[in-house]
Parts: sequence; C-alpha cells; structure tokens
Amino acid sequence: MGCTIVPPELTSNTLFIYLVNTYITYPKDNKTPERAIVFLTDIFGIFPNSQLLADEFAKAGYLTAIPDLFQGDQISVADMESGKADLPSWLPKHQPANVDPVVEASIRYVRETLGAKSVGAIGYCFGAKYVTRLLMTKKVDVGFAAHPSFITHEELGAIQGPLSIAAAEIDSIFTTQLRHESENTLIKAGHPWQINLFSGVAHGFTIRGDMNVRIQRWAKEQAFFQAVSWFNQYL
Repeated sequence: MGCTIVPPELTSNTLFIYLVNTYITYPKDNKTPERAIVFLTDIFGIFPNSQLLADEFAKAGYLTAIPDLFQGDQISVADMESGKADLPSWLPKHQPANVDPVVEASIRYVRETLGAKSVGAIGYCFGAKYVTRLLMTKKVDVGFAAHPSFITHEELGAIQGPLSIAAAEIDSIFTTQLRHESENTLIKAGHPWQINLFSGVAHGFTIRGDMNVRIQRWAKEQAFFQAVSWFNQYL
C-alpha cells in the first residue's frame, strides 16, 4: 500500500505520492474537484515551466498533478542547452518498465485519494507516449499530447478514448510523415481525435517556447486553449 509523505522542506504544493515526488495544484476555492489532469512531462521533469503551466490548468478548473517520471533523474535544461546531456545513456533507464508504475500510481492516487471522478492525461514530448499507454487500458478518460515523442503505431492504434495532439511544423521526432501516418492510425482507431499543426514553431514550443517571439507565444497559448477545450468537451 502506498503512502504520502510531506517533507517540511518542500513547498506546500509538493507532495510525495506513493514515494513519487509530485507537484499538485488546485482550482481556486475548490479543494475537492471532480475533474483532474495528470501532467506527464518532457525530459526536464518538474521544473518552473511545467509548474506554471499546471497552475494554468488549475485556473481553468482542473486539479493538476505532475509526477516525477524520472525519480530525480531528469535532464537539466542547462545540460541540454550546453550539449552536456547524454540522451543515448539516459533514455534506456527511462523506458515503460520504469515509467509505467510511476504513472499508474499517480492515476490511482488522484482517483482514490484525491477523489477525482474523471481523469485526463496530458503529455509533453516524452510524456505524450504515456498518455497513449493510459488510453490503451482506459486508465484515463481523455488525453492530450503536445509534440509527442516515441509513440508507436501499435500504441496509438490501441487507444480507447479521445485524443488531441498539438504538433509543430519543425519537428525531427514527430515528423510530417509520422504525423500523416498518425492521422490514418487515429481514423482506424475510431475514437474522437484532433491534430492541430502550428506553423513557424519547433518541437517543445508548448513548454519551452521563447515568449519574446510573437509566433511562439501565440502558438503556445493556442495549444493550451486547445487542451482546455478538449478536456472541457470530453472530461
């Protein structure tokens, strides 16, 4: 049985869920919301950009929880920008066998302990794969993925619920070809789906875009509205 530990040195919005460090943010004046989002991050894990975005989903009315998918072994933004990040060595340590238990424990906590009756999942880059994996087994009711990474056609074709995707025009991972193939896969899957393509932006624009660049700021904001609208419709 899992437990919740609240170390005194952490902020009030940070809890250990089933021994998973998790950032939780609530809608204003509502500590018992029935609708929740589990926010599955990119390789940078819980960092200010993801926390601020989670706060925005809370303002939109959704309890939002960000579990630490990497158990303290996230990639730092500084290492990525300086070229020090060793992704070929890092990625094998963070495959479904390692990540699925963290994600599933967080879903259980949100449903069973926090009392959410409807749960959606949102995934950025790395986290998007786990949105589809949750939808495959109906562990969540609806999903949203932004510039997804490493989703297989088998996973996408097996989803059992609505899925929306925000895609970047410039993306070496979710390429134009893969996007078109994904459209065909989603059609065959037979569930509500949506893919919005944003021009002039690259992989990562929804979480790490340059807010001083007008097109990047606009695309980030519109992708957020896309997600909220999707959850409002299906969650």
